[in-house]
Amino acid sequence: MMKRLSTVMFGLLPLGNVAFAGDGAVLYQTNCSICHEAGAQGRPGQFPPLVGRAAQISATAEGRQYMAAVALNGIMGRITVGGDIYTGFMPSFKMLPDEDIAAILNHVASLPGGEETVLFTPSDIATARTERLSPPAVAEKRKILDVIHPLP
Repeated sequence: MMKRLSTVMFGLLPLGNVAFAGDGAVLYQTNCSICHEAGAQGRPGQFPPLVGRAAQISATAEGRQYMAAVALNGIMGRITVGGDIYTGFMPSFKMLPDEDIAAILNHVASLPGGEETVLFTPSDIATARTERLSPPAVAEKRKILDVIHPLP
């Protein structure tokens, strides 16, 4: 029954090289919301908010590279977000396929409630995957990016 229902549901959605429209939201809820919350508002003092910030960071090529690096490698160390300090660790999600990571990042960049556009492609994620970084190295990459393009 489940297979048949899936076929009916997905049969109504357009096919193509881009993930289904709902995939990013569903994948975010499955993989990211436990820390960053359902609405990506984060938890003060524990997990930084993503809503509204991801779009600003993703506005530049360097920002998109950083976002992909965080998703693929995780991040560890002290960061400042909106004047609040967060010291912690985000795990790597490199076990997810490139398509899923791209869909999650596109979804997060569309928040709050904006139209999802394709800022990240599976090819972008595959390219980013070749640069293996430690979580502390990603935090250093963030510091460099913050000098070039101040982060929200």
